[in-house]
Amino acid sequence: MGSIVPVKKAIVLLNLGGPSSFEEIRPFLFNLFYDPAMVTLPGPLRYLLAQVISRGRLKKARIIYGHLGGGSPILKNTKAQAAALEEELGDSSRVFIAMRYSSPMIQETVEEVKAYNPDEILLLPLYPQYSTTTTQSSFKEWKKASQNLTIPTRYIWSYPTEDGFLEAIKELTLTKYREAKIVGNPRVLLTAHGLPEKIVKKGDPYQHHVEQTAKKLIEKLGVNSLDSVLCYQSRVGPLKWITPLIEDEIKKAAQEKRPLVVVPISFVSEHSETLVELDIIYRKLALQEGCPSYHRVETVQTHPSFIKGLAHLVKGETRCFLSII
Repeated sequence: MGSIVPVKKAIVLLNLGGPSSFEEIRPFLFNLFYDPAMVTLPGPLRYLLAQVISRGRLKKARIIYGHLGGGSPILKNTKAQAAALEEELGDSSRVFIAMRYSSPMIQETVEEVKAYNPDEILLLPLYPQYSTTTTQSSFKEWKKASQNLTIPTRYIWSYPTEDGFLEAIKELTLTKYREAKIVGNPRVLLTAHGLPEKIVKKGDPYQHHVEQTAKKLIEKLGVNSLDSVLCYQSRVGPLKWITPLIEDEIKKAAQEKRPLVVVPISFVSEHSETLVELDIIYRKLALQEGCPSYHRVETVQTHPSFIKGLAHLVKGETRCFLSII
């Protein structure tokens, strides 16, 4: 009886990406705002608007990425996650990276996967909570770029309550919570990237998924009478966004002289929204408004529990929202 040949899998980690240098900032912004998932205008108008917005936001974006040495660390972080997952999965799987708005773009990765010639492809978004603006946009772009591929492809849509993901956040949070407790009774802000309210009203499940993550995390933390608030960050433009906003919750905590523990629950790696928004802008706001201390929990990155959780998703050992094309 012959030995069983393992299925050769290509795992593709999907992420938004970010500019790696000052020169890449404007192309990144253009790609972001040219995406129909972000701006729902006809192609020619969307192209013109993306040109205007990318020029208009360039100066502010250069300041933001200046704090990070001129570029986002997200590609470096994602490569580290890919390497850790590949090691966890073993020899029969290779992990690729595909970014939506910066290199390596999805089209580039499709060609790499094609050359690898796997038996199966699995798309694994690094967005635990599904949104039309992130997961769906990446899936659509992959389908468009891979039309000539005949390799069976599975899509993991979301995993907002995946146990390894939550276990990693829990461990990181409890460390900061204990630090904050020395100063007083902490208020825990569970923060997620915001979304315009009109997108949620159209049926986008992102807010619901974020609420699921928050609920399960609170249960897992097991802190008696935990004072926690789910809030949203990164609002831009004139549209009404889902609330409460993190800046409002920071000011409330400051008025009550409460130490703050800020927990990112929709980000799995460090980038401008964590390293600049949370660590610089909101830290400064909290301390200026009177918070006695400010403690920001790291993202899960390559935490062993998170990587094991991703491996369980790949192997089908964890319940998730999955489709097969």
